[in-house]
Amino acid sequence: MENETKNTVTLDKVYKASRVLKEVIRETDMIYAPNLRPGANIYLKTENLQVTGSFKIRGSYFKISQLSDEEKAHGVIACSAGNHAQGVALAATRCKIKSLICLPDGAPISKVEATKRYGADVCLVKGVYDDAYNKAIELRDEKGYCFIHPFDDSDVIAGQGTIGLEILNQLPNADVVVVPIGGGGLIAGVAYTIKQINPGCKVYGIQASGAACMEQSIRNGKIETLSNVQTIADGIKVKTPGNLTYDLVSKYVDGIFTVSDDEIALAILTLLEQQKLISEGAGAVPVAAILAGKIPDIDGKNVCCLVSGGNIDVTILSRVIERGLKMSGRTTNITIALSDKPGQLSEVSSIIASMGGNVTSVNYDSTDLDMNITDCYLRIGMETRDYAHIVAIKKALIDKGFEVTD
Repeated sequence: MENETKNTVTLDKVYKASRVLKEVIRETDMIYAPNLRPGANIYLKTENLQVTGSFKIRGSYFKISQLSDEEKAHGVIACSAGNHAQGVALAATRCKIKSLICLPDGAPISKVEATKRYGADVCLVKGVYDDAYNKAIELRDEKGYCFIHPFDDSDVIAGQGTIGLEILNQLPNADVVVVPIGGGGLIAGVAYTIKQINPGCKVYGIQASGAACMEQSIRNGKIETLSNVQTIADGIKVKTPGNLTYDLVSKYVDGIFTVSDDEIALAILTLLEQQKLISEGAGAVPVAAILAGKIPDIDGKNVCCLVSGGNIDVTILSRVIERGLKMSGRTTNITIALSDKPGQLSEVSSIIASMGGNVTSVNYDSTDLDMNITDCYLRIGMETRDYAHIVAIKKALIDKGFEVTD
């Protein structure tokens, strides 16, 4: 019976985790973000500003705090796409025990280096999260480490559930809470906690469309493993959901929706510009779902988006911003078929300038075999305000007799 209780998530355990965590985490702010979705009251739970830059410290610290002296003496091992690694590293260092973290070799360099700074040894494993998991289990069995699962553990889930307590304390009249899903530990803890206290509050999960293991499993009524995963949201790039998380999500989550990488990129850019918040891909998926209109029936409702982490590699961030600018119509490329004669470029530039566009690149091609030998293609990169502005510029060019081909 004791073992059964140990492997069960309870509200008492969530409250206990909340007490334990007071010594190491911060209660992150709840920020009102009125411009994200007109008609709904959108709030952001900013776990991207948490210690280690992610919610993961909650579950990993509580789990390690509950280990026996014998378990602590063996040291801990974990696998992670990055954020759990940092949480375990910091928690182990605070508890004065050794930690070894297995990370996928494609994990952002910033997360790898941060894990080392928090005091852990790092083992890079070829492949994705699931490959790192298999390696960690192999080393656990070989060396006798205590394995700290990133999501499928009742103590870890209870630690993540403390966010649910904070959300209801900071936004008591919350109608909807939107949460990222990878393996499911975060949403399992948050949904369980919220439903125990306020059963009428809807909890929705969001996955990247290229790594929708939980969405597919819930839809098909059984745990399934994806053959491959591909998304810029590396923090939720998981092939198989957990057994415990699957059960809790099945029972307490009201729906799961998916967002594309382009929608995630736009959400990262929007948070950066409008809210001055840096979010990683996994943290931005709730906002992506809101911006894309994926969440049903939220007009007039109080909606909390859980921004779960902000540990995005700066090299990836620059690419994401570029993608987000294209998604929002802030940058574009147009191609114009021209007769190869003097003055054409000047006239095109004049029209674009008069319409308020800003030319950023010009490419001249007279070698395409599909056009007349006296013609050329002019490809122009521009900064624009939005899609309507792009349409207006193209129309102005066409009205002046130019042939816009895309």
